Amino acid sequence: MRSSITFKLFLAILATCIVVALAMGMAVRYSFDSGFDDYIRERENQRLDSLAQALAVDYAEAGGWGFLAGSGDRWGRSLRLSRYGRPGGEHEHERDRDGGPPPGPPLRVTLLDADGGWLAGPRVRPGAELMRHPVTVEGRSVGWLLSPAPMPMVVNDEIDRRFQARQLRATWVIVGLSVLLAALVSLLLARLLLVPVRRLALATRRLADGDFDIRVRVGAPDELGRLARDFNRLAHSLARNARLRRELMADVSHELRTPLAVLRGEIEALQDGLRVPDEAALASLAHEIGRLNRLVDDLHELSLADAGALDYRMQPLDLSALAARALDAVRERYTRAGLALDQDIEPGLRLSGDERRLEQLLANLLENSLRYTDSPGRVRLRLGRRDGRIVLELADTAPAVAPDQLPRLFDRLYRVESSRSRLHGGSGLGLAICRSIVQAHGGGISAAPSDLGGLAIRVEWPLAEARAADAAVGAGGSGGLRAMDEE
Repeated sequence: MRSSITFKLFLAILATCIVVALAMGMAVRYSFDSGFDDYIRERENQRLDSLAQALAVDYAEAGGWGFLAGSGDRWGRSLRLSRYGRPGGEHEHERDRDGGPPPGPPLRVTLLDADGGWLAGPRVRPGAELMRHPVTVEGRSVGWLLSPAPMPMVVNDEIDRRFQARQLRATWVIVGLSVLLAALVSLLLARLLLVPVRRLALATRRLADGDFDIRVRVGAPDELGRLARDFNRLAHSLARNARLRRELMADVSHELRTPLAVLRGEIEALQDGLRVPDEAALASLAHEIGRLNRLVDDLHELSLADAGALDYRMQPLDLSALAARALDAVRERYTRAGLALDQDIEPGLRLSGDERRLEQLLANLLENSLRYTDSPGRVRLRLGRRDGRIVLELADTAPAVAPDQLPRLFDRLYRVESSRSRLHGGSGLGLAICRSIVQAHGGGISAAPSDLGGLAIRVEWPLAEARAADAAVGAGGSGGLRAMDEE
């Protein structure tokens, strides 16, 4: 449990809440202490002000401070009046009769005359910190009241002490309850926040067990939501790869079964004496063995491409001349097949690439159109610059390919069975090999409906590759280059 993310997240949230609660408690206590000190000082000032007013009345009536030396405890009476009300309010005996608040501790007040001479109250110690309040009669100070300054958080009144204790106790009780509530909320948050993680962990285990159809629910658009989307994309890719692997195995076994069945039939016919081992029989056997060799060679080449082990010897080359040679190599076969071969090649296009692999690319594309274009028909090869890229396009006439099947044309052993069937021969790996070659040269390949009524294969390379080739041979470009025209 201690090593789980839930426990760590719980501790992190709880520790943060505890620190915040303690900081708030200390801040509240500091604020209370400071405010309580101000409250005590203000109350002391009010008492001194009340006493000063009472003494001012007595001073005005007596014409001086002589009344303090007369009969009765006039000083004590004035002190009591300062505690319970201003002159003119309730009298002390009325308060006692009505059940007013009990008397607090006596005021430690000293009365001095205007010249600083002692009149009443305790003697003042030299150097003591005192509060001074004037006794004013008709706008002039006739005396001074001195009281010891209250010490911070030194409370002499029992009621004040009880109030202070209650406030402090309530503060720490609130802090303790806040910590308990924070612990509960932290535990709930830790569990709720990690629900997507636990769901993703469970789905990952199922994915590792081979359940590629598993998907997780994508929640909020946050980091966990993006992680869930990435997991779903991974599961989709694995499911697609598993499907392609099954299809590949089925297609490979089917491709191998056909020539092997022919070979077996031919050999059995020779063994049974149904056929004589003449040149035609040997040619048939050689043809089927050639098909097997081509299939094995293509599969081996694709496996090398997947592993990044294909040997590419990049060097500057003339792509225009390479395309022209590829057309010349197949022109006679196209003529025999009843297909017209058109070309629109911009001269002087240079590219940094492997000449042998690019020849293989062009041969595979031209072979694909030769095999699957109906006769009479037309095939057009165009090569030029467009939108800052070198574009090679091979378009043919009918039959066309359904739009939903176009993205799969570059899958291994995939064929459009309705029109481009195995009766035309081939291993079904040509376009897959073409894609590997194009990608190795930093380009892209795609299929689209042709404006001639059939299929158009489009290959693009970034113009940077062409500039690199030009720089390598010291050429600054061709002055007579033209852009490819749209028909």
